[in-house]
Amino acid sequence: MSNIEQNKNILEVTSLAISFGGLNAVDNFSLSIKNKELYGLIGPNGAGKTTVFNLLTGVYRPDQGEILLDGENLVGKSVEEINKTGIARTFQNIRLFNRLTVLENVKVGFNAFNKYNLLDAVLALPNKKKVEEESNGEAMELLKVFNLQDEAHLLAGNLSYGEQRKLEIARALATKPKLLLLDEPAAGMNSNETMDLMNTIRFVRDKFNVTILLIEHDMKLVSGICERLTVLNFGRVLKQGITNDVLNDPEVIKAYLGD
Repeated sequence: MSNIEQNKNILEVTSLAISFGGLNAVDNFSLSIKNKELYGLIGPNGAGKTTVFNLLTGVYRPDQGEILLDGENLVGKSVEEINKTGIARTFQNIRLFNRLTVLENVKVGFNAFNKYNLLDAVLALPNKKKVEEESNGEAMELLKVFNLQDEAHLLAGNLSYGEQRKLEIARALATKPKLLLLDEPAAGMNSNETMDLMNTIRFVRDKFNVTILLIEHDMKLVSGICERLTVLNFGRVLKQGITNDVLNDPEVIKAYLGD
């Protein structure tokens, strides 16, 4: 990737706002993220972080503001349309299909790109078989990236917690995103699992040339992998900048720890 491509903003958010019942959940939120950047969105509980993710992915429609992904306006698009445009996400509470196998969970991510029609499926025509074989192959390749290939035919619900986190990221990557949103990926992990996750996130960014925006409360993970941060407090941007500068800012420390 050239320096010009590297320095290009993949996501530009301007003056985003939404309120619920008269309460400003997000107010005048702006953000720019560069190609292949590892970016953190942090803040105290209730600051509006997950609301921002829901706005970016089309779960909520903003009252005002603009969201541009690679120059394309996402406001007004459905969740599915935004996913096809190039945003995928994971959730704070893991949302796998526990009664499907590990392999089938990843294949769910390929569904938006399947190239056979209803007639192919009903009559089991060769085109469907070809696409299914390609999907199986791609899914297995993704599982190998996360060292989950040996668990491919296990039910997803039987994986360890750390493995389930990895599987959720693998399924999100199956949609071939430009921007991957991770909502508290280290939640519930011990220190060893968190360290492994940090390495996984860096590896994913580099291997798939994907930009990553994450919400996280684990400051060791945040300081270890995020290049820049935005801090939210009461729905508004408190601070933005280089990670170490932001984390050492007195206003940010006060927002987390109080007076």
